[in-house]
Amino acid sequence: MKLREALESAYLLRLRAQVAKGPLPRHVAIVMDGNRRWARGQGLADVSQGHRHGAEHIEDVLRWCVDTGIRYATVFVASVDNLNKRDSTEARRLMDIVEHVVVGQVLRNSPRWRLHLSGDLDLLPDSTAHALKTARDTTLGRDFHLTLAIGYDGRQEIVEAVRTLLDTHSSAGTTPADLARTLTPADIAAHLGVAGVPDPELVIRTSGEQRMSGFLLWRAAHSELHFCDVHWPGFRHIDFLRALRAFASRRG
Repeated sequence: MKLREALESAYLLRLRAQVAKGPLPRHVAIVMDGNRRWARGQGLADVSQGHRHGAEHIEDVLRWCVDTGIRYATVFVASVDNLNKRDSTEARRLMDIVEHVVVGQVLRNSPRWRLHLSGDLDLLPDSTAHALKTARDTTLGRDFHLTLAIGYDGRQEIVEAVRTLLDTHSSAGTTPADLARTLTPADIAAHLGVAGVPDPELVIRTSGEQRMSGFLLWRAAHSELHFCDVHWPGFRHIDFLRALRAFASRRG
């Protein structure tokens, strides 16, 4: 065991040195996939324990981001489809984990991170939405930025951006015909996502699945994609650094 730990430590130092040569992404987005499968693989009868371990693991990744100077992170917590497909008991447990682990533990132990929210909070229980909004309001002014995508759907995000754009121009007296003649991708992008947060340069998905599942469909159009076979709670610092190394090799 000691030999294995020594070898892993040496490999980690080597990866750190390679990653330090850059370039690094400013913004990393993560699809935290595989919590349920990890729980089953660990012999846990209650798959919500996988969600709990996965939520706690966000704290580790935020620390890794600070260590490497990555100031923006987005994590995909739950899609609209996730909330609709899960039975009510599992969905409620997931929301409890968001309230008590993500808000109550991860953000408390990550004092440099400001919280942003992306998704339809009206789909969440009142207590969950309240906890998230309170955390968002009380973390203002921090210098690193964490976005939670929860109750999120990438196509709906685009629809809402277009709807807001149309409302804004309508209020200003712009006719639909005039808007159609001048509309650019930048006009739509200005109404997408979280203000002041740049598009992600790197999207990581764990558990071996190679699809976006509706995540950041517009904003990740030019992102590098990195798929990792390990389930999210087992995603190691080594795996994170490998993703950054792969990014650097493509962008360098």
